Amino acid sequence: MTTTTFDAHPRSSLIVALDFDSLSTSLKFAKQIADILGMIKIGNQLFTAAGPAAVKEISALGPGIFLDLKFHDIPNTVAGAVLSSAAMTGVQLVNVHALGGKAMLEAAVQAISAGVPMGADRPRLLAVTVLTSMDQKAMKEVGITGAPKLRVVKLAQLAKRVGVDGVVASVQEARAIRKACGRDFLIVTPGVRPKDSTVEPKSEDQSRKATPTEAIRAGADFLVVGRPIIAAGDPRAAAQAIVEEIGAAK
Repeated sequence: MTTTTFDAHPRSSLIVALDFDSLSTSLKFAKQIADILGMIKIGNQLFTAAGPAAVKEISALGPGIFLDLKFHDIPNTVAGAVLSSAAMTGVQLVNVHALGGKAMLEAAVQAISAGVPMGADRPRLLAVTVLTSMDQKAMKEVGITGAPKLRVVKLAQLAKRVGVDGVVASVQEARAIRKACGRDFLIVTPGVRPKDSTVEPKSEDQSRKATPTEAIRAGADFLVVGRPIIAAGDPRAAAQAIVEEIGAAK
């Protein structure tokens, strides 16, 4: 399994979200950009449509896989799901919801290593803090009070204490997480939009977003980009431009 660390090239920081509902469409698209990025994110839409075959066939193109299924259930169920995820060839990142609580996070931490031979590299476990689609009003509606940044940092600190490798969080919290959790704690930032992104405002559901430069300078290790690449007239050029921006920001 490929080690989840930076190589010398800024492409290692780019994760492209493959938000399609069919494996054939996903493969066709992934082949255009597979050699100029670090990982491909397979989320609920594609995994529900195609299952583990999506991981197997897309990882065969070369990039690592961020399996973005955001497990949130009782500890035993999450442990089983994480164990199954970690056993898939090519998977480098797996995530769960930090709001599942300490016992669930501990079960996930144990499971991420359980199926990997001693001495072999394992996927890294991430905790989703607060979805980037949620602002303070949305959080209050579900009973979470206080500023998003405060809640996110508290969840990140909980995740780190129990052995989670990093978090998924917006750029607005990245600097505070880096300060609270240290250099070795992974920060994966979704909601990344280049300045000239043509994503239509009406289709935009990210409340807390940023440019690639802002995300890198705030301390993000990996940037997740979806629509600005997928919807681009020339996806390869769009991905390459983001890689170049990452390189300039480092």
